[in-house]
Amino acid sequence: MTRLPTKLQVWQAPAKINLFLHITGRRADGYHELQTIFQLLDHGDRLAFETHFDSTIERVTDIPGIAAADDLVVKAAKCLQQRLGTQQGARIYLDKHLPMGGGLGGGSSDAATTLVALNQLWSGKLTHAQLIELGIELGADVPVFIAGRTAWAEGIGDRLEPVSLPNRCYLVVNPGVHVSTAELFSASELTRDCRTITIRAFLDGRTRNVFEPLVKQRYPKVAAALDWLGQFADAKLTGTGGCVFAAFSDEAEARNALRRLPHEYTGFVSWGIDRSSCRRSDPN
Repeated sequence: MTRLPTKLQVWQAPAKINLFLHITGRRADGYHELQTIFQLLDHGDRLAFETHFDSTIERVTDIPGIAAADDLVVKAAKCLQQRLGTQQGARIYLDKHLPMGGGLGGGSSDAATTLVALNQLWSGKLTHAQLIELGIELGADVPVFIAGRTAWAEGIGDRLEPVSLPNRCYLVVNPGVHVSTAELFSASELTRDCRTITIRAFLDGRTRNVFEPLVKQRYPKVAAALDWLGQFADAKLTGTGGCVFAAFSDEAEARNALRRLPHEYTGFVSWGIDRSSCRRSDPN
């Protein structure tokens, strides 16, 4: 855990899980058309920003394995800086809790929070719709975190419709596996022709994550985590993995399962939320 400067406002960057994930086709530009529900969680990373009047963007926190120049947080700040035409800069502090390559959207959520926070701190006037346009350039999962709502998503994840779902507590388990999203999307055996569905099909349980069979085959540790969690509830893969999750109606049951977590895994209990703190200063 990284200690953030106490004098600075702290911004929350929530995790997400995909309650299902279908691919309905592939576009001419190579991107995949999908349908999913992004469920936001009340657990995630935390960021703080110290602004100044020179143009430098500095990520203060060291993130093992990710150079600052390659970090979506830094890229987001520079993208916004260019869009606003501002000479202001920022020092970015990051308290990282979400694993990389886990399917929880950590990097995308951090980037989205950076766009929303610095748009406010630099006195930018971009609307959420304009910030979402910038977010699409950074990654397919960034828009949902800018919108800040649990949502039904289509297109490449950029066509979003807020949804209100039954209140659920989730146990998320990380088997410590970094899954390559690019590898899975390029796999010849990936199902890319799911029929387009409505939310009624989701509510009736007629959905799946098309990546789960691939991930289970290629990453045995993820398959083992699904089997372990499946003892307690219906276990599912989020996104392209490698984290898995299960929903509970009772937090005590989720925490009881967490206490029995094998030592080789890490995990957390979190409630789903309809709206994140990215909407607290909604510029429209």
